Amino acid sequence: MQKIFPFLVFVLMVACGNPLPTPTIVPTRAAQPTLVPEPTNTRPTQNNAPTNVASSAQPTIMPATLPPPAVPTAVSDALPIPSKYELQEFAVPSGSHPHDVAPAADGGIWYTAQNQGALGYLNVQTGATRHIPLGRGSAPHGVILGPDNAAWITDGGLNAIVRVDPSNDNVEIFPLPDTQRGANLNTAVFDQNGVLWFTGQRGVYGKLDPKVGQVEAWDAPRGAGPYGITVTPNGDIYYASLAGSHIARINPQTNEATVIEPPTARQGARRVWSDSQGRVWVSEWNAGQVGMYDPANNSWKEWKLPAVSASASPQAYAVYVDENDKVWLSDFGGNALVRFDPLTEKFDVYDLPSAGAAVRQILGRAGEVWGAESGADKIIVARAQE
Repeated sequence: MQKIFPFLVFVLMVACGNPLPTPTIVPTRAAQPTLVPEPTNTRPTQNNAPTNVASSAQPTIMPATLPPPAVPTAVSDALPIPSKYELQEFAVPSGSHPHDVAPAADGGIWYTAQNQGALGYLNVQTGATRHIPLGRGSAPHGVILGPDNAAWITDGGLNAIVRVDPSNDNVEIFPLPDTQRGANLNTAVFDQNGVLWFTGQRGVYGKLDPKVGQVEAWDAPRGAGPYGITVTPNGDIYYASLAGSHIARINPQTNEATVIEPPTARQGARRVWSDSQGRVWVSEWNAGQVGMYDPANNSWKEWKLPAVSASASPQAYAVYVDENDKVWLSDFGGNALVRFDPLTEKFDVYDLPSAGAAVRQILGRAGEVWGAESGADKIIVARAQE
């Protein structure tokens, strides 16, 4: 019976015109990192002074002058940590341009079909997909799983936060205030109190308490740029400013944001993710680096991503920290997923099967790292093999 059941599934899939995706085994390329020294002067010029956020100008936190401490051992390092991963791609409808992904509560995968104004759902077992239209003018960017197991979307086209109920595909829209039109919404995160925080690249950050149902938003210090966002285990909220080349910490009590300067100027901080110790990892798009900010002592470390060839400079787009505190990045320039071990300070490179895959977001669950291949109309997963 165990042999017959998989055969029957295969026959049914072929008959429906939707063959099962084939795993692609991709070899790992180990690479030595280049540690980026801190510059001697990282202070902004007078023209780049922070502007008013809520009621008064906010300070800028500069990097500590002391050498960064040794990276402490992650809390999960006592567990077996995978060293090999298998890549598998899943095709989504042509023209979807999947932007962000999020594992669903039922084992499937949510993705934003940005070019089609829809939220997509991938059945990992069968490879089948379905699209849920979000409304006229929709252009969804980010998607995350909420504490209610619903999909929550930042929709730049609708200029709204959108909730999709997985039980009936019902779409609920929470528009931004009229004072924040055209916010160019990017990504979101839920804090420990169930409040959703979000960014808008026009120069906006805000929040939505689902219990209240009303969106609040504020102008970001230094204007345009807010992009990725994360929450730490102790409840601190940080966002990355791509255009502003900095990160910022949001005070959830006052709703004010304080700029924190990375060591490398104009590095293009794109996305951020917290590890289990509250350290904030940053994908530095312009510099092709990964940075780590430690709030415990206001210190930074940065590492250059390995170059796959002399003609392909690394471009760090997404960043994600897995359950073992290993740091994953998507490299546009190298067309690869990159895994960084903070303990050994070494990179492993996983070449993507599809050319020009353009992975824009990484998210995962235990043993799996998922990405949206916007340039290939595919969803990819790296699964741990041991």
